[in-house]
Amino acid sequence: MTASRPSALVTGAGGFVGANLLRRLLGDGYRVTGVLQPGGDPWRVAGLEDQARLVEVDLLDDEAVGRLVHDARPDRVFHLAAYGAYSWQQDVRRMMATNVRGTVALVEACREVDCEAFVHAGSSSEYGFKDHAPSEDEAIEPNSPYAVSKAAATMLCRQTARTDGFPAITLRLYSVFGRYEDPRRLVPALVARALRGELPPLVNPDVARDFVWVDDATEAFVLAAEQADDRRGAVYNVGTGVQTTVGDLVERARAVLDVKAEPAWGSMAERTWDTTCWVADVSRIASELGWKPQTDLGEGLARTSAWLQDSPSVWDIYGVVP
Repeated sequence: MTASRPSALVTGAGGFVGANLLRRLLGDGYRVTGVLQPGGDPWRVAGLEDQARLVEVDLLDDEAVGRLVHDARPDRVFHLAAYGAYSWQQDVRRMMATNVRGTVALVEACREVDCEAFVHAGSSSEYGFKDHAPSEDEAIEPNSPYAVSKAAATMLCRQTARTDGFPAITLRLYSVFGRYEDPRRLVPALVARALRGELPPLVNPDVARDFVWVDDATEAFVLAAEQADDRRGAVYNVGTGVQTTVGDLVERARAVLDVKAEPAWGSMAERTWDTTCWVADVSRIASELGWKPQTDLGEGLARTSAWLQDSPSVWDIYGVVP
């Protein structure tokens, strides 16, 4: 690492977790280059132009990626750019291109500048359907094109680390929630509607998730980067180890946010990957990286609500009525 402030490159900086990570790194004193999707809406990073270098780069343009990395020469790279995590992102060719080809281009460019850490955002969907909390050594059974693409990217990072000593770590994220999450997702829709005393359309109450607060997730990225040299090729689950059904989530939100409305179960169609068992085994990341979630679901819901109420600039995006 440089003697002055460390430098970081964040792909997917205009996305939910990426925008939160970018803010965390700026707060930690990093010199940050944030990579945005060309033509995307950078609303999550509005106002940060004077604090970070924000650039639009197509990760499918190998030459542009090479120029970006050679110009920035980052000490630490955080690769969060992805496509297909949301139910409305259905273009399989784009999934494979963005999540696999884009990762290849970035890894190759980073190898040439000898970055000291490369942290790749994987996905819990790589495991597929399980009836228990899978460990990182368990065989993966991806159950969607998106999951296949993320599994391929993870395997690429692991193989490059093992054969070439590339300092890559993958974090398999479970259901991260919090500030700047897409308003079409369940938790922000739940919080935004709660401010009006309402509830959004809901799936089967037995559908399960492992909800992890976004600041805890960004802490995992920072710790992974700090220890990448000793953990080359490692994969870690990032969740809470606590399974929460949608029914439990809604009841917790009604209590924390004082919502009197009754849920209309089944008023929203389930997704093909919905399941009644989805929970992380976080024993490895706790023992090897020293990471543990610090924020429980109720506190995270309250923080999300407080942020939304204090952020009039995003009220139109979330449908908040003042």
